[in-house]
Amino acid sequence: MVRSPCCEKGHTNKGAWSKEEDDRLIAHIKAHGEGSWRSLPKAAGLLRCGKSCRLRWINYLRPDLKRGNFSLDEDDLIINLHSLFGNKWSLIAGRLPGRTDNEIKNYWNTHIKRKLLSRGIDPNTHRPINEQYVSDHVTISFNNMEEKSSEELGVVLSSWQQEELRLRQQHRCTDLNLDLCISPPSQEKCCFDI
Repeated sequence: MVRSPCCEKGHTNKGAWSKEEDDRLIAHIKAHGEGSWRSLPKAAGLLRCGKSCRLRWINYLRPDLKRGNFSLDEDDLIINLHSLFGNKWSLIAGRLPGRTDNEIKNYWNTHIKRKLLSRGIDPNTHRPINEQYVSDHVTISFNNMEEKSSEELGVVLSSWQQEELRLRQQHRCTDLNLDLCISPPSQEKCCFDI
């Protein structure tokens, strides 16, 4: 079964919204509330499709939307949330009142990505961009690391990050061997006696 079209293509405006159309949409939503987007254009006297009305309202006309540049606090929050959620823009927008998922996605792609790359940080992994290893064999040992506080390392942590760090330190296994040996795969065939 085919869904009926949301609007008649021949009788709809496309392109930029006029001030009059914006005013009609705002007035209709103030009087009747959000929702029933398919029937809204006809009821509001607009020659637009319901999807266009919904997107116009959500991304541009809602009274709770913030306008203007992102603050440094918003930048930091977007970076932290992106490290947790990845490209889940609607989840990130849910924690930034007044900003839309589309606005945050565009800001990430045009500003923050570049900012992270200029600082030597990979925007996908949020880790430093490492130089190629000089040697073929690298050993990393965690056994002899001394305990250092975030203050000693010069790192500022949020309260939830401090709590997570405290919990990790409480549940540390001191006798666990965490030596890691990384090397390229060998060309020799391995034979094991069983």
